[in-house]
Amino acid sequence: MDAFEFASEQKDRVVQKAKAWLKSLWRKLCSKILKYKKVRLAIDKALLYRAKAKRKWIGLKYYRRTHKDYKLTRYVIKQLLVYFFVMYLFFFLIFFVNQIMLFMKQLLGKRIPISDAMKLMFYSLPFVIAQSAPFATLTGFLMCLGRMNTDNEILIFKASGCNLRKLLLKPIAVLGVIISIFSFFVNDYLLPLGTSKTREQLRKSIASNPTMEVEAQSVKRLNETSVVFGNVADKDVSDLILFDYDESGNQRFIIAGKTHVDSGAYKGVSMRFDMNDATVIVLDKRQPANFDLLKSKTMSLHLFESTVFSFDRRLSPAELTSFDLGKKIREMRKEPGRDPREINMNVLEFNKKFSLPFGSLFFAFLAMPLALLFGKVNGQTIGLVVGIFISFLYWAMMTVGIQLGYRNGWNGFFLMWLPNVTVGVAAVLFYLGARKK
Repeated sequence: MDAFEFASEQKDRVVQKAKAWLKSLWRKLCSKILKYKKVRLAIDKALLYRAKAKRKWIGLKYYRRTHKDYKLTRYVIKQLLVYFFVMYLFFFLIFFVNQIMLFMKQLLGKRIPISDAMKLMFYSLPFVIAQSAPFATLTGFLMCLGRMNTDNEILIFKASGCNLRKLLLKPIAVLGVIISIFSFFVNDYLLPLGTSKTREQLRKSIASNPTMEVEAQSVKRLNETSVVFGNVADKDVSDLILFDYDESGNQRFIIAGKTHVDSGAYKGVSMRFDMNDATVIVLDKRQPANFDLLKSKTMSLHLFESTVFSFDRRLSPAELTSFDLGKKIREMRKEPGRDPREINMNVLEFNKKFSLPFGSLFFAFLAMPLALLFGKVNGQTIGLVVGIFISFLYWAMMTVGIQLGYRNGWNGFFLMWLPNVTVGVAAVLFYLGARKK
């Protein structure tokens, strides 16, 4: 070993010894310093401040992210509600004008008072409200999401790292459920109440103004009674012929000259005919060759409500809530010999009370994939056209289903839920197509 190598080894040893001495000195100083209480408290306080600052920074980042999501969600909900209410007003006016036209055709020609006509139109509002909600949901949501897709707002949401399922699908589902529940309340409570009130108002209107059922040169069918009217002037009829059956089931003809029509003076009597030069012919159903002939200069004939009105006093399925109608169906199924067609009609009305309101939820889920697929250009206009077209198909399926259930006896549950199932399957298929795209 030469002198140079020996000197370098001595130098390394000295450096190592110096480092070891400095470390031991630092440990001794630190141990002495930490012995003092104030110094230890200062160090703990500094560490605590450091931890708080770290937590505050993490919380600020989380607050910024959640606050951004909250503002975007609130914006989406606001836009959906604006378009929903606009289209709700659109469909409400369509159905309401349709109801007015029906009333004008059926009642105004019978000289019903304007006040009674206004009450009848008011009682029909629950039907209009229940019918408008599902179609407004589909068309309104389609127009809103289509407009956002055309304006590249959905693309901006994706570029900013937002989860579209959380940002769009969650508000759509929540609004769909809220609209469905509101529509169900109207359809299940207010609609039966309005139907019952309409029925009672018709009774009162005819009782106060029986001539509304009298039309000149016409034949009026009143349950098992048929009346042929001649010329009508105010409450006077020039000629009248009435066909009905007596208590024994014998056919009866009443022929009269000038007749005065007035309201009934007794409870349960709808109208009264004060006839002049009346002739009554009663045919014996057992011996057709025999008949009774009665003639009178004046005669009064009282027509009861059961004769005038085509409906009886029993509540129809449309006048019952879902709870009462379900109870009625269970009782009908327990009765032996009950007509299955009548039971199926009640089952159809029961399922209709649920399927139509909750169609809003199915339409809400269908709107999102349709808007993403077809809303790249003119999304708002395309949403309006596609929404009205699908609404028409849905309404046609419901109408045809009701007719098939009433006339052909098809399963009421299947017919009423088929449109919603079709919409749900279409929503799933379009959603899968939108994910691939």
